[in-house]
Amino acid sequence: MFATPAFAQTTAGASAGGLEAMLLQIAPLVGLFVLFYFLLIRPQQKRMKQHQEMLAALKRNDVVDLASGVVGKVVRVEDAEVGVEIAQGVTVKVVKSMVSSVRSRGETAANDAKA
Repeated sequence: MFATPAFAQTTAGASAGGLEAMLLQIAPLVGLFVLFYFLLIRPQQKRMKQHQEMLAALKRNDVVDLASGVVGKVVRVEDAEVGVEIAQGVTVKVVKSMVSSVRSRGETAANDAKA
């Protein structure tokens, strides 16, 4: 007989705190998502945008580094591909997205500066 009124009081108190408890359980997940966004997702999107802008600005006679480590001079720019001269008279067709960076024309390689 004493258990019934006590049980009713406990249920009413638990339902009022249920929303607060749920928010306290969700808050760390939301915080983790915000942290991941600012530390991982946003910087990656920024790098991808810069890379796309670099590829859009690619022009003839630019010296480029390819993802494979090959360095060459751009001789032809198409929509999806680039003609890169890797040696005198040797031109290869490369997918534009494989261009990792564009070197400035006056830049010297690290080994050339030592000589």
